[in-house]
Amino acid sequence: MTTELVLLLGLFAFIVGGLFFGQKGPLKVYQTSGPRLAARIERQITIGNQFKNKGGTNYDWTHPDANPPTGTL
Repeated sequence: MTTELVLLLGLFAFIVGGLFFGQKGPLKVYQTSGPRLAARIERQITIGNQFKNKGGTNYDWTHPDANPPTGTL
């Protein structure tokens, strides 16, 4: 009974490990898509468009206040 349990657990760990650490597993997908997502976000921040609120309207850029914060309390 113990031998069968050990074999089944080993097989299960082998299959689940392959799913998570394989070429199409979530860890590999996040590794390869992270830099691409960061580049898109950086581009949108520098251009300043394609940001929408929940209502579907775009945020408009406005000039900042005349007195920027000084960073002191």
